[in-house]
Amino acid sequence: MTPYRGATARRLDEPTTQAERLALFVSRANWGDLSPSAREALKIRVLDSLGCAYGAIAGEPVRMVRKQVDEFGGKPLCALIGGGRSAPDRAAFYNGALVRYLDYNDSYLAKGETCHPSDNLGAVLAAAEYAGIPGKEFLTALAVAYQIQCRLSDAAPVRARGFDHVTHGAIAAAAGVAKALRLDPQRTANSVAIAGTANNALRVTRTGELSHWKGLAAPNAGAAGLQAAFLAMRGVTGPREMFEGVKGWMHVVSGPFEIDWEGENLERVNRTILKKYNAEIHSQSAIEGMIGLMAEGGRTAAEIERIRIDIFDVAHLIIGGGAEGDKTVVHTKEEADHSLPFIVAVAALDGEVTPEQYTAERIARDDVQHLLRRVEVVPDPAFSSRFPEEHACRLTVTFTDGQVLTREMSDYEGFHTRPMSWEGAVKKFFAVAGERWPRARLDSVVKSVRNLEKISVRNLTLHLV
Repeated sequence: MTPYRGATARRLDEPTTQAERLALFVSRANWGDLSPSAREALKIRVLDSLGCAYGAIAGEPVRMVRKQVDEFGGKPLCALIGGGRSAPDRAAFYNGALVRYLDYNDSYLAKGETCHPSDNLGAVLAAAEYAGIPGKEFLTALAVAYQIQCRLSDAAPVRARGFDHVTHGAIAAAAGVAKALRLDPQRTANSVAIAGTANNALRVTRTGELSHWKGLAAPNAGAAGLQAAFLAMRGVTGPREMFEGVKGWMHVVSGPFEIDWEGENLERVNRTILKKYNAEIHSQSAIEGMIGLMAEGGRTAAEIERIRIDIFDVAHLIIGGGAEGDKTVVHTKEEADHSLPFIVAVAALDGEVTPEQYTAERIARDDVQHLLRRVEVVPDPAFSSRFPEEHACRLTVTFTDGQVLTREMSDYEGFHTRPMSWEGAVKKFFAVAGERWPRARLDSVVKSVRNLEKISVRNLTLHLV
């Protein structure tokens, strides 16, 4: 496939806007720019995302989305993970919903923002399959999306201004899709401009009483980014000064920021982290600490009088009962996986945190409902100052007989200081994908991802349906 050029295309020899500079970064990116560690990290994250997708197929909102995709139809150009085919925009949304629903996919931690860069996979995969590009180009396009979302999280956080992190995701997905479609720089700039203008999501998605939209906001942003790129491919233009223009993105959404796209690389994927446990990313070290503390202490959760968690401020704000709502009222899966009191209580009781801990029956049981109300979450300035380089917390568990056990954590298995290996990712893939899928099919997916730089994307997607 050659770059899409039409009558309205023009060269960007001297970019003057932020969107145009970003587009040149996208256009210049190539497989040779990726270090061996970044290539390996991308394949691990593709496999991790696909495992999350297979594990989510029975999820209630995922089934609702699938019903709508099937009813509305669509030209069968792209694979739907688990079976079937549809149009690229519907495949992007559905597959993105599968990756995201369990809240088990990767994360990136910046000082003022947290995102899930694998949210881009559904859109970039659909575009790559549509274009019929080699696996190397797909991984490069995905690396572009990762880099842009992570760098926007670093330089232009939006959470404190009331916007959701998926606002960055629409821009990143548009850029990644443009790369997969081999669009020229002008059309890539239009892709970013359309996506950034039209898709600024509100943070209320993750505050207070949580709804199904918590798991669907990012897939929606990814599909919107894909649509923006396809429209730009056909010649539709967007506002060139989307970022810095009057009442543009910097003015309304992020505030002023600077990113030197000329100097950017594709290595940010190496700073993304994987989840060992099925829970919100800021809870991971606390979960590992609680499970270890209970195992080594030889005590049972029934003997716990109270639990205190001293933790960095972002965790307190998002999942600890700080700025984003009471986390001791837990009735649904969406509320449970974003409640540090629930997560740590169920870890103490069950010794694990997997999708099984989020069934309606498990959430409603008296043991976890009573224990979560005896969990206190306290922000610690010292731990906050070490974030995001560390994932620090201190667990203090007081038992009914007066014994006190304490454990302090600085990271967990899956954090960038203790990254998950390919072998670890394969183990998680099979554990999360579950037993309902034939082993031969899952083996073929693992093999295809392992050799993705040697095959076409369509060869991979043949094994996903």
